[in-house]
Amino acid sequence: MHQPHTQADIDREIAELRGAGGGDHPSRDYAPYRSTALRHPKQPLVALKDPEAAELAGPVFGVTDVTAFDADLTRQHLGEPLGERITVTGRVLDRDGRPVRGQLVEIWQANASGRYLHQRDDHPAPLDPNFSGVGRCLTDADGRYTFTTIKPGAYPWRNHLNAWRPAHIHFSLFGTAFAQRLVTQMYFPGDPLFPFDPIMQSVTDDQARQRLIAAYDHELSKPEWSLGYRWDIVLDGPAATWREDS
Repeated sequence: MHQPHTQADIDREIAELRGAGGGDHPSRDYAPYRSTALRHPKQPLVALKDPEAAELAGPVFGVTDVTAFDADLTRQHLGEPLGERITVTGRVLDRDGRPVRGQLVEIWQANASGRYLHQRDDHPAPLDPNFSGVGRCLTDADGRYTFTTIKPGAYPWRNHLNAWRPAHIHFSLFGTAFAQRLVTQMYFPGDPLFPFDPIMQSVTDDQARQRLIAAYDHELSKPEWSLGYRWDIVLDGPAATWREDS
């Protein structure tokens, strides 16, 4: 999770952008995931002469901008959202397993019916007036994040005939500046749609694919309230979490 500062960094990024991939990460242009043909960069990266100056000119946020309600997606409206309430927690780690503190973690997701609160989502499933599907928090001193939300439903998408996306939650993490960002997805164990999803199958390394799946943790489940899932995010290195670059 970095910006390319040296020529070697730039050359490596260009090779990946042209489809070479990198380690466990899939090619940016992955034919079964049809949108990558339109979304992946086709031109070389432009090196910034002064990357630090560009970061200083970017947007900023303070700890007072993130509230407890931001991390509890079930309490953001007057009524209760429909669906299975879950708690999702984990640690954000660097390549050496050290906690990354003060990290801005954002999530967005479909509701329990598999519908996003978005004008372009015309899936004929009901919207939930008490669920917006977005949240954020800051990691604590141990690098830990925690969200309370509703388990999202599967939904159809127009990638191919009878295409359905497995239930998932999108994650976005920022580093020390907004120019540093990792976007990824968390899945749920035992989903029967995994073999049919080209986004999941684009991660060809089985261990890397398994790292995208949260673990059910009964110790995190709260009696008569929510089921618990644990999912750690590794920002870089050999065990890095898959990033949604395309």
